[in-house]
Amino acid sequence: MVKAADMLIARRADTRARADFATWKMMAKLNGASALPAEAQEFLVSYQNLLARTSEGEATEATIGAIYKAYYAEMGGAGTPPDVRPRPAEPAADNVTAFRRPAPKPKATSFFGGGTAAGAQKRPLPVALIFACLVVVYVGIRLYWR
Repeated sequence: MVKAADMLIARRADTRARADFATWKMMAKLNGASALPAEAQEFLVSYQNLLARTSEGEATEATIGAIYKAYYAEMGGAGTPPDVRPRPAEPAADNVTAFRRPAPKPKATSFFGGGTAAGAQKRPLPVALIFACLVVVYVGIRLYWR
């Protein structure tokens, strides 16, 4: 039985292994493998050896698996690392129905033919009306202070 803490470590180790391997592989393609740590260079050499014997997908997964095991032990995982890769889902049963988009709602029109429902759209106050209100407030305050 795998503990929850070990599963958390396993997921983090797997994510880190996949990200690091992709980075290392890209650096090797860009002729920057000499700047990598010794451990990374060893994993890349083992990847190249596996690539000579197997397909690219198998070599990649085998190398990521080796990196994952090393990271799992480094992060404090107990025992053998659990399998964290998702398994392919089983095919859906026949009782699944296809999604259908709901029918569009008709647009509401006003009595006057404006295209929108009455009261749905407020008219903005004209600038002159706002200015007139500010003048009235200003004059009122000036008269109050005298």
